Amino acid sequence: MQLKRVVVTGLGALTPLGNNLETYWSNLLKGVSGAGPITRFDPEKFKTKFACEVKDYDPLNYFDRKEVRKMDLFTQYAMISSEEAIKDSGLDLEKLNREKAGVIWGSGIGGLRTFQEEVSSFSQGDGTPRFNPFFIPKMIADISAGMISIKYGFHGPNFVTVSACASATNAMIDAMTYIKLGKANVMITGGSEASVVEAGMGGFNAMKALSERNDSPETASRPFDKDRDGFVLGEGSGALILEEYEHAKARGAKIYAEVVGGGMSADAHHITAPHPEGLGAHNVMVNALEDAHMKPEEIDYINVHGTSTPLGDVSEVIAIERVFGEHAYNLNISSTKSMTGHLLGAAGAIEAIASVMAIKEQVVPPTINHFTDDERFDPRLNFTFNKAQKREVNAALSNTFGFGGHNTSVVFRKID
Repeated sequence: MQLKRVVVTGLGALTPLGNNLETYWSNLLKGVSGAGPITRFDPEKFKTKFACEVKDYDPLNYFDRKEVRKMDLFTQYAMISSEEAIKDSGLDLEKLNREKAGVIWGSGIGGLRTFQEEVSSFSQGDGTPRFNPFFIPKMIADISAGMISIKYGFHGPNFVTVSACASATNAMIDAMTYIKLGKANVMITGGSEASVVEAGMGGFNAMKALSERNDSPETASRPFDKDRDGFVLGEGSGALILEEYEHAKARGAKIYAEVVGGGMSADAHHITAPHPEGLGAHNVMVNALEDAHMKPEEIDYINVHGTSTPLGDVSEVIAIERVFGEHAYNLNISSTKSMTGHLLGAAGAIEAIASVMAIKEQVVPPTINHFTDDERFDPRLNFTFNKAQKREVNAALSNTFGFGGHNTSVVFRKID
């Protein structure tokens, strides 16, 4: 059968760098850090006292009080970024065939805040099970896709992917596939996460995964720097409208880029540590390029997973050098996590948006907070340190890897 072409026609973002697409992208290019002292709770007794929180957020600016009580923060974020993406796409919902429109979303954890609050309340009581009737619907990760579909009346494919930090990219790949196969014309996809709570911070601290640079939060996320000491926890959401090319063209849609391929692989190595030789990262990029029918030298920019962990950054670079060979030195590589922190299951969404915007605007956002070269990295590699770089970007690849050894890559290309 003839596979359909898939394009991006709408974007929405709610991030530590801005509560809409325009502000997010502008601050990425400026090299703004989204990190700061935690305000969601008192972090005094925690090893890490900072995070990349969404700023100036009041749910009542978006929802009425009854709606707020029914939604965990991660679902609120999903609804807001999806609404921006829908508006950006220019879709006429009255004319849209909603049987062929769906939602595939990603979240690594889901309603952690709700789970923490309900269990904490129960444990402090006398054993009588007094739970909020919205406890389960607020907590479950799949409710985000369900709520989006209910709002817009989309009756097509609807589910949430959970693969830790690879969740949103898995969601995008699935959404792309459904359109390619003709099972949908329009898909809302992306991811959301809201894990800056005591359980999230405490759990990641116990694993020694987080930076503890409390004296300088804004410089704590420093991918590929010799003195990196862990990732910075972030929160927020990113949404993309994927659309079948002829469907988009017929309605005169604005097209950001084409989604030409996606890859998936497993490290099959360790529950949290990456494969030391970058095996899974190598395989997933090869798979994505094969799916896109592209050669490595056709890629101009890689938005890397680049979490600022001692092991993860090394294994990803090893994989890039293996896949791209000499062309690796012609690439721009950057980790926008240096600014946004790590949004876990939502990371792939906001990083895909950065990749798409790099193609649209022909500029690569930087990797900030580089102070000291790491001798393990070839100095010929261009990590786009500290300042955005103008360049021709015809194709971009975005990597996201998750605990459990889940690896995903997605490839975007300038539309013909």
